This record gives sequence, C-alpha cells and structure tokens, in this order.
Amino acid sequence: MSAQTIDRRSARIRRHKRVRKNVYGSSERPRLSVFRSANNISAQIIDDDLGKTIVSASTQQAGVADGLRGVEAAKMVGAAIAERAKEAGVTTVVFDRGGYIYHGRVAALADAAREKGLEF
Repeated sequence: MSAQTIDRRSARIRRHKRVRKNVYGSSERPRLSVFRSANNISAQIIDDDLGKTIVSASTQQAGVADGLRGVEAAKMVGAAIAERAKEAGVTTVVFDRGGYIYHGRVAALADAAREKGLEF
C-alpha cells in the first residue's frame, strides 16, 4: 500500500469515528451502516443497544447483485436491505454513511432503500 492509500483510509476512519459520536442505533431505530470497497458494497442494520446485526446485504452474497457493478449493484443492495428489514420488522433507521461522501454508490444504496419503504 502506498502512503496516499494509508492516508485516505485513515482519514475515512477518522471521519467515521466523528460521525459515530452522534449516530447511534437503538432498538426502535437501528443504524443502517454502509461499507464500500473498491469492488463491493455492503450494508448492515445494527441494533447498537444489543450490539447485534439484525440484517445485512452485500454484493458478495449470491442473488443480490449478480453480474452488476458500481451504482447499479449498490441499488440492488439497497433494495435487498430494505426488503430484509421489512421482513425483520424494521421500518425506520438511522443512516450511517461510514465516513464516505454521500455520492455515487452510497447515495444510490440509500435512495433504493428509501424507494423500497425504509424511512430515514
């Protein structure tokens, strides 16, 4: 890894820690956490009171975003997390963008989750 890669990663982690001071998922409104890598994107709905993941969706799971990449794959992950959340009885969440800019794949995932009925 180059020095620039390490600096960018540590900067994202610092931003995420700063956001997490205020964003907390309770049992009533769990946290929708997003992780984005170079090739994949994943989302989890987390109850921070219990420290448990309620549901998750990722491009690495079979049947979620088969053969898709980028924004289109993120839309499929957003739709999948919203459907799984409904099945688990979750309707409202707190959005945690994970220190990433609300743009591109992160925004596409959030918009698709909203379209499928998840409120945040």
